[in-house]
Amino acid sequence: MTRHLLVFLLIASPVLGDVTGPGGKVQDCYCTDKSGSRIELGQTICMQVDGRMFMAQCQMSLNVPMWREVQKGCLSS
Repeated sequence: MTRHLLVFLLIASPVLGDVTGPGGKVQDCYCTDKSGSRIELGQTICMQVDGRMFMAQCQMSLNVPMWREVQKGCLSS
């Protein structure tokens, strides 16, 4: 019985991966910066982590929004 449940969960997990709220409405996915401001998927910002500065893009990974480094250093104007 437990084995069948495990197999079902592994097969169904991609279907269960959508983030839905009340009424079945799909929730918006986005990242946040260090001040808590909303950053949309695909947007790129300069990040400083452990003394390192780099450009990072808000992307999805396994149905979770996350930051991915796309360039060393930051653009300056």
